[in-house]
Amino acid sequence: MALWAQDASLTGDATQRAGAKLERVEITGRQTDTELRRRAQTAKQVYGREEMDKFGDTNVADVLQRLPGITMQGNAPRMRGLGAGYTLVLINGDPAPPGFALDQLDPAQVERIEVSKGPTASQSAQAVAGAINIILKEAPKRSQRDLRIGLGYRYERPSLGGSLTIGEKWGGISMSLPVSLFQWRGQNDSTALRSAPGLDGLPSGVAQSGDNRFEGYGYNLTPLLNWRISDDETLTWQSFIQRGFWNNTATFSNRVFSGQAALDDDSQNQGGWQNLRSNLQWVNNFSSDDRIEIKAGIQGSRGTYDNQTLRAGLPQRHSVGDNLETGFTQAGNFTHILNAQHSLAVGWDLELRRREEKREITELGLAQIADLEGQPFSARVERSAGYVQDEWQISPQWFTYFGLRGERIATRSEGMSMDVNNISTVITPMWHVNYKLDAAGKDIIRGSITRSYKAPELGTLLARPSVSGLFADLSKTNAELSPDRVGNPLLLPELATGLDLAYEKYLAGGGLFSVGVFYRQVSDLIRNVSSLQPVSYASVPRWVSRPVNFSKAQTAGLELELKGRIGDLLPGLTDPRLPLNLRSALNFYQSEVAALQGPNNRLDGQQPWSGSFGADYRFSGLPINMGASLAFTPDYPTRQSNTQTLDQGRVRSMDVFVQGMLSEKMSARLAINNISPLNAESLTTTLPNYSSYTTRSSRTGIQLGMEIKL
Repeated sequence: MALWAQDASLTGDATQRAGAKLERVEITGRQTDTELRRRAQTAKQVYGREEMDKFGDTNVADVLQRLPGITMQGNAPRMRGLGAGYTLVLINGDPAPPGFALDQLDPAQVERIEVSKGPTASQSAQAVAGAINIILKEAPKRSQRDLRIGLGYRYERPSLGGSLTIGEKWGGISMSLPVSLFQWRGQNDSTALRSAPGLDGLPSGVAQSGDNRFEGYGYNLTPLLNWRISDDETLTWQSFIQRGFWNNTATFSNRVFSGQAALDDDSQNQGGWQNLRSNLQWVNNFSSDDRIEIKAGIQGSRGTYDNQTLRAGLPQRHSVGDNLETGFTQAGNFTHILNAQHSLAVGWDLELRRREEKREITELGLAQIADLEGQPFSARVERSAGYVQDEWQISPQWFTYFGLRGERIATRSEGMSMDVNNISTVITPMWHVNYKLDAAGKDIIRGSITRSYKAPELGTLLARPSVSGLFADLSKTNAELSPDRVGNPLLLPELATGLDLAYEKYLAGGGLFSVGVFYRQVSDLIRNVSSLQPVSYASVPRWVSRPVNFSKAQTAGLELELKGRIGDLLPGLTDPRLPLNLRSALNFYQSEVAALQGPNNRLDGQQPWSGSFGADYRFSGLPINMGASLAFTPDYPTRQSNTQTLDQGRVRSMDVFVQGMLSEKMSARLAINNISPLNAESLTTTLPNYSSYTTRSSRTGIQLGMEIKL
C-alpha cells in the first residue's frame, strides 16, 4: 500500500509531513539511521538512539558537537563554520522557542536528530547553513517505563541527573510523559592581558587572573497525547516545558603594568529561565489522494537575572532585569497526489512574536542612565508565509522537488520615546534533485539550488544602550576594545542564494562515503560595527557597537564523510568479522566579506577547516561496547573591520566511553569527556597597536550512568 510519511505524528520530519512518500515500501522492521538517510528525498543526515546513547551524554549539546560538520559555540550549534543564527534549530519541524537551551535537553527525550543541508518550502527558510531538526519521543505503541540515572563530576562535587519516561496506550489513544532533571557545576580559570586606553584615555597595560565558578539545576517535561480518531484521522497534542536556575561567581586578581587600567570587578550573579510551548495538530487523510494538516501553538519564554559586582569587597554595580518573549503560531498544508509518482502541496505559516525587556542598573546606588533605567523596551515581529511544493518521482532513478515560499516580515521596536516599524519581503525558490546511479540506490547524486535568509533576533532590534562594564563612568570616553552596545531596529534580513552538490555511496553493512560542495552568496550581511560617536546618555563621545547591514559576502566549502565497519572500508586488509566501526569527517571552508580588505576577511566564526574521527568496538562474547571520538578545529584570524582583527585559538574535544549490558533490561555506561582539554584562546587587536588577549581553561568531565527498562 502507499504510505503517507509520518501520517499522524507531530514528531515527524516537517518536509515529509507536508507531502506524501510516493514510493511503495515494505516495512520489515525499524530502519537504521543510514537507511533513513538513503531514502530521504532531500540531503540530510540522520542520528537515532544508538548515536545519542553512546557516550552517556546528559544533554543534546554534547551530542551535537560530535556530529560531522557541526561545532558548538556557547549553546549555539553551527554548521559549515558559519556563525550563530545561520543554522535553523527545529523541534519536531517547528522553529525552537526563544531562549531554548540545548544543553538542558536530555537525549532520553529525543527520538532522533535530522541534519538538513538545504531548506524546503514547508519549513522556515531561515536556514542559510542548514537545519537541525530535533524530533522528540513519539507516542508509544505499548506500555513503557524507562529510567535513566546519571552521576557526573567536573568540579568540586558530583552532579546528579536522570530521566523517567512513562508511556501508555489505550485503544486509539496513546500517551508519553518524559521527565528529566539535570544539574551542572563547573569552574573555569581565565587570564586576560589588555593593552588599551585606560580610564584616563592614556595607554595602559594589565594582567587579570579570574576564577569563574558556575552551577545550576532544572527540569524538562515533554508530554505527548495522540488520539487516532480513525485510520485516516488523528489529533496530537504535545507540550515542551523547561525551567532552570543558575548561579555564577567570578573573582579576579590584578597586576597593572602601566597607566590607569580598566579592571573587571568581582561579581555574584544569579537568575533563572523558563520555556513553555504547547502545540496541537490535526491530520486527516480524507481520501486516498488528499491529505490536510492543520496545527497551532502558543509559546512563552522568560529569563530573570540579578547581578552584583564588588570592588574591594564593597557593592559597586547592581543589575536587575527580566525579559519575556511570547508567541503564537498557526500553520497548515494540503497535499494532493496527482498520481503514484507525483504530488503537489500548498500551505501557510503564520507567527506573531513579542519580546519585552525591563532592566535597572545602578552604580553605587545611583541610576546609571537616569532616563532609561527601569523603563520597558519591546520588539515585535509578525511573520506570514505561503508556499507551494511539487514532489515528482520522474523515474525509479530520478526524483525532483520544486518549492516556492514567500514570507512577509514586519517588525516594530518600542522604547526611548521612539517607535520604529520595518517591513521586508523574502521570496525563496528551492529546487532539489536526486539521481540514483543504480536501481538499488547505493550510489546517489544530490543537488540543490535554494534561496534562504537570516532574520535579526528580536533582541538586536531593541535600541537600548548597554554601557561597557569596564568604562561605567559616563563622563569619560571608553575604549574601542570595550564599546557600549545598542540594538538597531532598522535591520534587514540577510539573503543567501545557495548551491549544493553531493555524491553518496552506501556500502555493505551500513557504511557510507559522501563528498559534497556548497556555495552561498549573501547580501545585507549583518555585523557589529564599532564607532566613536556622541550619545544621549553621556557628556562625551563613546565607542558604540551596533549591528548593521554591513556588506555582501560569499562562502564555499568541501565536506567529506566516511563511516562503516572496518572490514567494509578496507576489504581484504582486515578480518571482515572484526566488530570495529569507524567514522570520520573532514571539512574545508572559505569566505570573503566584500567591504573588508583581505587577507582573512572571512565571515565571523568560520574556521578554515574542521575534522572529526571516531571508533566503536564491540567485544566478541562479552556484553561490552567501547568507543572514542575526537573533534578538532585549528586556530585562525578574522578581520572584523579595517582596523580590528580577531584571532581564535584551536579547539580539540576528545571523549571515550565504555558500556556494559548487565542484563536484558539494564545497562551501565562510563564516559569521560574533554580529555586533555585545550585552553580557549582569543586575541583581539586594533589600531594603533592595542590588544586584548584572553584564555580560559576547561575541565575533563566524568559521567556514570545506568539505564533500566522497568
